[in-house]
Amino acid sequence: MSYRTNPDRILENIDRARSRDMERALSLDDRRARGREMDTTIPDGDSTNPERMKRIFALVDAGYRKAAQSSELSPLAARFQAIGDISHKKALGDVSISIQYLDSERHDDVGVVPIEISPADLEEAKKETRTSRPDVNAMKVLRLKLRDGVLAAYRKIGPRIRDGLKERADIGHVAAEVAIDLRPADQPGLLG
Repeated sequence: MSYRTNPDRILENIDRARSRDMERALSLDDRRARGREMDTTIPDGDSTNPERMKRIFALVDAGYRKAAQSSELSPLAARFQAIGDISHKKALGDVSISIQYLDSERHDDVGVVPIEISPADLEEAKKETRTSRPDVNAMKVLRLKLRDGVLAAYRKIGPRIRDGLKERADIGHVAAEVAIDLRPADQPGLLG
C-alpha cells in the first residue's frame, strides 16, 4: 500500500492539520470570557465598612453574571464539548477577579484561582441536565466552575479589599472585572 492510499496515514495527517489550525486559532481572546461592571455612585461619607464591602461584592456579582451570560462563553463550551468522549483529556484554567479603584492611586486588587474540568464533571452535568447535548453540559460545567472560582478568588482578596477600605480607596468610581481563561491541559496558563 502506498503512502497516498494508506488510510491510517491519511487520517493522521488530517488530525495533525486540525491540531495546527486549532493552535493558530486559539489566541488569548478566544479562550477567555469576561464581564466588567463599574459603579459611579460614590458612597456616603458616613457609610460603614460592611456597606462599602457590599458595594464591592455587588460589583463582583454583576461582573460574574455578565461573564456567565456573555457570548464569549459559548465558544469556550464548544471547544471542550467533546472532552467527555476521551477519558484522559482535561481542561485547565483560571478564574480571576480584578477590583479597580479608578479615583485612587491604589493598585488593583487581583485574585486568581485555578480550575480544572474533567470528563467526570461533564458526566455529572449530564445527569443533572438529563440531556446528552455536549454544548449544554459544557456550558453548565463552565458556569459552575466560574461561580466557584469567583467565590474562592473573592475570599482570597478579601483582606486586601479591607485594606483598600481603610485607605478609603473605594470612595469614588470602582470597577470589577471577572474573567475565566480555559485551555487544554497541555498548554501553559496565565500563571505558568
